[in-house]
Amino acid sequence: MNWILLILAGLFEVGFAFCLGKTKVTTGSSSSLWFAGFLISLSISMLLLYKATQTLPIGTAYAVWTGIGAVGTVLLGIFIFKEPANFWRIFFLSTLIISIVGLKFVSE
Repeated sequence: MNWILLILAGLFEVGFAFCLGKTKVTTGSSSSLWFAGFLISLSISMLLLYKATQTLPIGTAYAVWTGIGAVGTVLLGIFIFKEPANFWRIFFLSTLIISIVGLKFVSE
């Protein structure tokens, strides 16, 4: 169950990064709404991370949380914000995913 909470925490980290990106490209009340989304996503992400670390090792949980956030944010950048998707970005993104999965398997 705590692995599910940790994955959800990582997805909310992607959510707050997305909201932060949208805050940067919008103005006025729209920007304020995206900033509110950022704060809400950040709060939920931190709460879920806290709950997951009550039974999972902190080092593993934090690494997986940031890894999910990093992978998700890079993918959002590529697909939503039209950032470049060259060979080396995809290669290192793949190694990060392999590392996250590896941490899950050795943490049992």
